[in-house]
Amino acid sequence: MSTRALATPRSPLHSSHLGAKPSWHAELMARERRLTLYGALLLALLLPMAVAWGLDDRQLRGVNVWVKPMKFALSIGMLALTTAWFIGHLPTHRRSGRPMDWIVGLLIGAGTFELAYITLQAALGQGSHYNIGDPWHAAMYALMGLGALLLTGTQLLLAWQLHRHPDNRQPVALRLSVRLGLVLTFVLGAGAGAVLSGVAPPHGGPSVPLLGWALGGGDLRPAHFVGIHAEQALPLVGLLAGRWRGRGAVAVVWIAAIAYAAMFGVLMAWGIPGRA
Repeated sequence: MSTRALATPRSPLHSSHLGAKPSWHAELMARERRLTLYGALLLALLLPMAVAWGLDDRQLRGVNVWVKPMKFALSIGMLALTTAWFIGHLPTHRRSGRPMDWIVGLLIGAGTFELAYITLQAALGQGSHYNIGDPWHAAMYALMGLGALLLTGTQLLLAWQLHRHPDNRQPVALRLSVRLGLVLTFVLGAGAGAVLSGVAPPHGGPSVPLLGWALGGGDLRPAHFVGIHAEQALPLVGLLAGRWRGRGAVAVVWIAAIAYAAMFGVLMAWGIPGRA
């Protein structure tokens, strides 16, 4: 046996069969089991929600009442699975312990609260967002804002863990892109969400099918969408740059991050109330 083989312990992510690789879902389970199961559960909820959509013709702001729960189930589910995947970028001995418990607990707790309230309001045929006409709904809306902050805050916590405990087996450009994506998800996503929470989107006029985003401006939801998905977009750039650009990969990642933030800024300006 070579000294290289002795120096590099076998990962539990690898199959015992020579040359075989684990499936993507087995990889996710090995990286962070709790978040993987949680994300899979939320994605599975899309089916009964879709059935409810087909049976229930009630609408809010021109969109079926079950569209919003479906969008949030998909978004939170993808957040959980993305977080589980990037926890796997930590050294194996750092994938458990109190910091990971905090990240997992906050994400599952806040995500469950958000989705449960949104789904309840959909079942009642009432709005969850901007519904502050009485003390109960006003308090729940404020708690939703806190929940959203905690959800994106988990990404900042994970970015810090990845900064403190990098896995040097990962390419430098990829490690940088993951950290930048997580940080921008918090900064841009939470920032746009804070502004959006006090400004109702325009209603009426041409809009994006299903999503309901206004095409005439004055809608901050596209900026919010771009902000919260930085954690998926930038790592893709880092992965491709590391393969194609070699030593220039880090520069490519920084340029992509600046361009992404600029695109966010343009969408924020486009979504300023009063343009619609």
